[in-house]
Amino acid sequence: MGGQSKWRKVKLALGLNTCLYVSKTTDDDDESLHSPSSRSRAPPRSSDVHRMPTTPTPSSSGLQMSKYGIKSSSKRICAICLTTMKSTNGQAIFTAECSHSFHFHCITSNVKHGNRVCPVCRARWKEIPVENSGSSHVKSSMNSGSWSHNDSWMILQGMPPQQMYSNRNVSLLFQAPEPPVFNDDELVNQKAEEIFSGNTCSDGRVEMKTYPEMSAVARSACFDNFGILINLKAPVAKGNHNARAPIDLVTMLDISGSMTGTKIALLKQAMGFVVQNLGPLDRLSVIAFSSSARRLFPLRRMTDNGKQESLQIINSLVANGGTNIAEGLRKGAKVMTDRKFKNPVSSMILLSDGQDTYTSISPRKVGSKTDYQTLLPSSMKAKKDDNAALGIPIHTFGFGMDHDASAMHFISEHSGGMFSFIEAENVIQDAFAQCIGGLLSVVVQELGVEVECVHPVLRLGSIKAGSYKVGMDTDGRSGFIEVGDLYAEEERDFLVAMNIPVEESGSEMPLVRFRVIHKDPVNKTLVSAGGNEDVIILRPETTVGKQIVSIEVDRQRNRLRAASAIAEARMAAEHGNLAAATLMLDDCRKKLSESVSARGGDRLCIGLVAELREMKERMASRRVYEASGRAYVLSGLSSHSWQRATARGDSTEITSQIQTYQTPSMVDMVNLSQTMCFSRSPSSSSMVNPPVAPPKKSLRSIHSFPPPQPR
Repeated sequence: MGGQSKWRKVKLALGLNTCLYVSKTTDDDDESLHSPSSRSRAPPRSSDVHRMPTTPTPSSSGLQMSKYGIKSSSKRICAICLTTMKSTNGQAIFTAECSHSFHFHCITSNVKHGNRVCPVCRARWKEIPVENSGSSHVKSSMNSGSWSHNDSWMILQGMPPQQMYSNRNVSLLFQAPEPPVFNDDELVNQKAEEIFSGNTCSDGRVEMKTYPEMSAVARSACFDNFGILINLKAPVAKGNHNARAPIDLVTMLDISGSMTGTKIALLKQAMGFVVQNLGPLDRLSVIAFSSSARRLFPLRRMTDNGKQESLQIINSLVANGGTNIAEGLRKGAKVMTDRKFKNPVSSMILLSDGQDTYTSISPRKVGSKTDYQTLLPSSMKAKKDDNAALGIPIHTFGFGMDHDASAMHFISEHSGGMFSFIEAENVIQDAFAQCIGGLLSVVVQELGVEVECVHPVLRLGSIKAGSYKVGMDTDGRSGFIEVGDLYAEEERDFLVAMNIPVEESGSEMPLVRFRVIHKDPVNKTLVSAGGNEDVIILRPETTVGKQIVSIEVDRQRNRLRAASAIAEARMAAEHGNLAAATLMLDDCRKKLSESVSARGGDRLCIGLVAELREMKERMASRRVYEASGRAYVLSGLSSHSWQRATARGDSTEITSQIQTYQTPSMVDMVNLSQTMCFSRSPSSSSMVNPPVAPPKKSLRSIHSFPPPQPR
C-alpha cells in the first residue's frame, strides 16, 4: 500500500466506497474509478474533492468481509474522523462488540447525539461508551489526530432492550434544552470584510439585450400587443474563492417514521455532500422535525472542525414519529430571525416525504382550494404590498410519492424559492447538489429593472415576468420588475407589450428605454447598466413583403403560452376534469408546432413540446396524477415562473440536445455529485432491516426553457 494515494489507503483500510474522485497514479490502477463514464466528465479540481464515507460493500480489492464488516488492516482508521488510530500515542481507542474501533472521543460524541449503531456496519450495540460526568471535558482535536491522556478511560453502559429502544431514538436526540432566543450563532469571519474589501464576486455587470418583435412597422399601420423582449445575463463568477459571497444556510429535514431505511440513509449522504462543499466562511444550521422540531446546532461556520461536528450530528439522526412541517418551518425561521450576524447570502432548504399531520389544514377535495397559510410562521407571511416578511427563499424538496406537493409548492412560491420533485430516491444528492451549486454562485443581488416609454404617445400594456413582482405607474408610462438574486451566468427574459399607433411622420419611432440596477453581494456597491439607449423601430411609409418576426420574441411567447397552458391544465385536473386538462396540453403543443421558432428548429420549442407530452402522460388517470403528476406539474410551474432550474428525478433520460435553466455552476456541482460512488449494499447480517437501494437514476431537470441560443 506504500505507493497508493492517501484516500486509497483510507478506502482499503475501511472497506468503504469513498465518495470522491481519485486521480490516477502510477501505483493506483483501479479501473472502476476510470471507466468511460467517469472519463466523460471533467474531473473536479483537487480543492473540490471531499471525503464522504459510506457503508462498506464487498470490494474488488479482495478484502474479506466478516459478519460485521471488514477484517482489520495494517493501519486502523477511525471511520468517524478518518484519521489514523495509534494507541502508542496516548490515544484512547474504543473497540465495539462488532470488532470495529474508533477514537474514544469520536464515538462518545456520536453516541451522545442518540446514535447507538456502529457507523461502519450499522450493527446495534448492547454496550456503549459514555464520558464520566465527573471528569473535565476534553476538547476534540479531530483533524490533528492527537488525543489527550484524559480520554484514556471509558464506562460501558448497558443499553435498553431493542424493543424499548426503538421508540426512544428520536427522544434521546431531543432532550437537551434549547435557548429561548437563537442568537448563539457563530461569529462570521472578522477578516471577511478585509478579504472582500475592493473585491467583486464577478468580472462584469449584468449584460442586457433588447429585441423588438419586428424591426419595422409601416407608418399607416397600427400594431396591438407589440412585444419587446429584454434579456438579462449575470456575469461570470470570479475563480478566486475569496470573492464568492458566503451563505447562511438552514436546512429543515423530515425525519418522520416514513423516512426509515434507504430514505434516511440517502438523506444523510446528501447532507454530507452539502456540508463538504460549503466553505469556511459559510454557516450552516440543521433543523430536524418529526412530531416536533429540533435545532440540531446553531449557525456555525463550516471550518474543518465545524464540518466534522456537523457530520457527526447529522449521522446520528434516526427516523421516527409523525410529520410536523409547520413546526420545522417555525424553528428554521427562528434561526434566521434571531441570528446576531448575517452573511451576504441567506437561504433555506426544506425536505419532506409526507403530509403535515399536526397542523390544521382543510382536507383536500376535488375542486377545492386548500389554504396552506397555517403552515407558515408569522415571520414568513406576506404583508400588504410587500414580499414575504422574512425575505429569504425556501427551496422545497418533495421526496417520494406521498409528500404534499401542493403544500411544498405553496411554501416555495410564497418565499421566492424553488420546488423540486424527487421522484427517484437515489437522486436526492444530485437535487441538493444542483441547488447549492446555484446558492454558492450568487453574483447579483437586489436586481431591479426599470422600463420607461420614450415616445410621448406610447403606454405600457403589460409586463410578463412570471412570479416576479412588477408594477406600472397609473399613466402607464413607466414600470418596474423586482428580480432579486442571480446566480453566475444565469439569464432572465421579460416581455413588455404595448400598442403601436399610426405614425403620421418620421422614419423611426423610439419605443422604450430599460435600466438595470443591482448590488454586488461581496462589496455591497450598487451597479447600474442601460438607461441611455432606446429600443427603436423603423416607420417606413410602406413595408415590402412579410415582416420577419424576431425569433427571440417568438421563443418567449411560446414559453409564456406553455406556462399558461400548464397552469390551466393543472386547475382542470384539480377539479377532476383530466380529459379537459389533456386537451389543453394537446392544443398548446399544436400551437407551438406552428410557431415561427418551431419551424426554425428552435431547441426551446422542442423542449416545450416534450414537456407538454410528459405532463399529458402523467394526467392519464386520477391515480397517476395523484401519485406523480401533481408534483411533476408543480415543479415545472415553479421553474417556469422563476426561470430557474428545478429537479425531477425519474428513470427517463433526456436528450442531450435539450438544455435547461441549469447554470454552469449547477452543472459542475451535479457532475461532482455524480462522480461519487453511491453503492450501499452491506450484508444483511450487519444491519437491522437493511435497505435495498434501487439502481441509481439520473437527475431530471425541468427542460422547458433553455437559455437563449447564441445571437
